[in-house]
Amino acid sequence: MQGILYEEPTVLQFAFITVIMGGWTAWRTGRSAAEGWSGYGTLVIYTLLLGVAIRFIHHALFNGGMLAFQFYVVDTVILLLFATAGYRYYRTKQMTNNYYWLYEKASPFSWKSK
Repeated sequence: MQGILYEEPTVLQFAFITVIMGGWTAWRTGRSAAEGWSGYGTLVIYTLLLGVAIRFIHHALFNGGMLAFQFYVVDTVILLLFATAGYRYYRTKQMTNNYYWLYEKASPFSWKSK
């Protein structure tokens, strides 16, 4: 998989930068967008910018390609998954807490009408 999904010599470097550091940051970005009542489109734009930042970290720490489009797409898709999960989790929390007479939790990531 090295060379297809990530360019680092070991999967641990990829996992640490993209999944752990980037995933946590993306989750917090999703939370921030949800708490600010922003739309999902705003979250996508934030995640695209976060993907550039993660590519820079790969470049600065491990001499990865800064402008490698393939790896940018892989990083950004992973970040978007974390950001969407954080967004849905906190939006569900908002909807069920603020409009408790209208909605109840159906799962950690969705709500339903009462």
